[in-house]
Amino acid sequence: MCILAALASHESYGYELSRMFEAEGLGVIPGGTLYPALTRLRGSGLVTSTWREPVSSGPARKYYALTDKGRDVLREGGLAWLEFTDRVAGILRKEDLP
Repeated sequence: MCILAALASHESYGYELSRMFEAEGLGVIPGGTLYPALTRLRGSGLVTSTWREPVSSGPARKYYALTDKGRDVLREGGLAWLEFTDRVAGILRKEDLP
């Protein structure tokens, strides 16, 4: 869901996604975790990918973009996730946590 949400507003490449997740407090996401997830999302038709040559210098990058199907899954899955976390938070609020 996080990858789909990150791609909802604009296309991005793996390293940029990794840096964004780290900046959001999710820690370092290893390439061995992120890139297979992006490959699975592409295989499921939730994202597309295109290689782009650099504007000035550096390596070519594979950019990922959300598909219409990906937007639908994000909408449905995101709402389900928020409902789930609200229920868990409700349970935790009932307990005396240290």
